[in-house]
Amino acid sequence: MENNLVLYNTISRKKEKFNPIHPSMVGMYVCGPTVYSDVHLGNCRTFVSFDLIFRYLLHLGYKVRYVRNITDAGHLEGDRDEGDDKFAKKAKLEQLEPMEIVQKYTIGFHDVLRLFNTLPPSIEPTATGHISEQIEMIKQIIDNGYAYEVNGTVYFDVEKYVQKYDYTVLTNRKLEDLLNNTRELGGQDEKRGRLDFALWIKAKPEHIMRWPAPWSTGFPGWHIECSAMSNKYLGAQFDIHGGGMDLAATHHTNEIAQSEACNHTSPARYWMHTNMLTVNGARMSKSSGNGFLPQELFTGNHPLLERGYSPMAVRFFMLQAHYRSTLDFSNEALDAADKGFKRLMNAIALLNKITPSKATSGFNLEDIRKNCYAAMDDDFNSPILIAELFEVVRIINSIYDGKSTINQKGLDELKAFMKDFVEDILGLNDDSNAGTDNMDELMNVIINIRNSAKQNKDFATSDRIREELSSIGIQLKDSKDGTLWNKI
Repeated sequence: MENNLVLYNTISRKKEKFNPIHPSMVGMYVCGPTVYSDVHLGNCRTFVSFDLIFRYLLHLGYKVRYVRNITDAGHLEGDRDEGDDKFAKKAKLEQLEPMEIVQKYTIGFHDVLRLFNTLPPSIEPTATGHISEQIEMIKQIIDNGYAYEVNGTVYFDVEKYVQKYDYTVLTNRKLEDLLNNTRELGGQDEKRGRLDFALWIKAKPEHIMRWPAPWSTGFPGWHIECSAMSNKYLGAQFDIHGGGMDLAATHHTNEIAQSEACNHTSPARYWMHTNMLTVNGARMSKSSGNGFLPQELFTGNHPLLERGYSPMAVRFFMLQAHYRSTLDFSNEALDAADKGFKRLMNAIALLNKITPSKATSGFNLEDIRKNCYAAMDDDFNSPILIAELFEVVRIINSIYDGKSTINQKGLDELKAFMKDFVEDILGLNDDSNAGTDNMDELMNVIINIRNSAKQNKDFATSDRIREELSSIGIQLKDSKDGTLWNKI
């Protein structure tokens, strides 16, 4: 297959030609959610972005194995192996079993991603379902001399690792700076080095989630799960590893270290990271009080929101920004995206209302198609793709208004083009008709009543119907083929 795809590789800090290990296949691993609370918008932005990437790779003809994990054990509150396990803490607060917490928020996560119309991954493994694989990987790391055990807990030996490998290859930070910014080890700390991290943690008597291992009854560290599961399902080295940029400095850095220490090779050839979210220019976070959940965004039930927005309008809003760019939420930006999304959906709806002519005139779809592929081949540049699609919207409106013409073959090609790029690649569909399956029939009734009023010269009623419909976002257009309607 022809491959012009170029993507930005975090590890090289530049765009690179995409050359998968196996020419017709792609292995992609994306770090999934820690399911102890409702999925937040930052996670959703990451998963929508990688859904776009997944969809485009499939569109190009690749067979893609997309693995996205569920973290349901081992994620402590602090990145320095301190604090409580997030699941155990939430379980105590809600007086539930930890796996009840996992089940509740995993279902919620899937529900939200379904609303965003993301395709399910090929495999969605859980940390608790792969304890044996994590134990085996830890054993190998110990055998290779890169980990040590103290009182039942196993730590990764960063000082030993850096004698052969580059620990900061992903972030390009200096090791000395990392050491200077990491607090001194207290006398009670079992670690040999400041940067060492836990591979296996001995469970305290009160810890609920625990498994038997050669070193102690305990639980795995957060980082080892992704190394073990990507290795199991994609091999020692695969094509793409993705996640939010907040994971690069610690989680992904430690993943690379674990995999190299075990398999003597870096796990992924291309590392891809999505950027952060801001609200009115300030970083979105729970602590700042400016974070909102997806459901709050859909309903508008949040002090910072003036109204709610449909999941598809929010997906469109996310795709209007490049995945490596900061995405800023504001009421004005969301309103603009909502209007743009409706324009796009209205144009697609008009395709079924166009009567083809004998000839096509007034536009060149092939040039636009080339531009669309060029945008996606340039590091999945969805904003440029969307800009090209609005040129197609202009063409559709021009044909509908009789300023351009299109024959049946051209109309079929135009419909296929919009399906490819809007529905299959961008993953957008019109969700405004949810629960209104009989909308066309209802509008036909209203249009017939208005036509009767016009025939009876009751222009006041005719005008009032048009104005009332306009006030609720429905536009009527009188043409030689009759009265047609669309949403505005």
